[in-house]
Amino acid sequence: MTHIVTVQEAVTAFEPWLEPTNSELDAIEAEEPVIRAEMDELDAVLAVLDRTPTEVDRQRIRRARRRLLAARRDLANTTAATTAGGAA
Repeated sequence: MTHIVTVQEAVTAFEPWLEPTNSELDAIEAEEPVIRAEMDELDAVLAVLDRTPTEVDRQRIRRARRRLLAARRDLANTTAATTAGGAA
């Protein structure tokens, strides 16, 4: 008879290096507006997949895309300013 062994220790083992670093958490926090805007756009597009979009639906999608573009622009500008050292 073959015994089945669990790998619970391997699954539940916790190593400190598995946690994100402070710089990674800061990067995630900086990207949060873009992530939220992407989710809003995806929600708007998914809402009309199974039906013909109305004018209100089209406006909602356009608005969501504009917010996404603005969030990406802001993130790019922030990243560029940080990378350049803020010197103007």
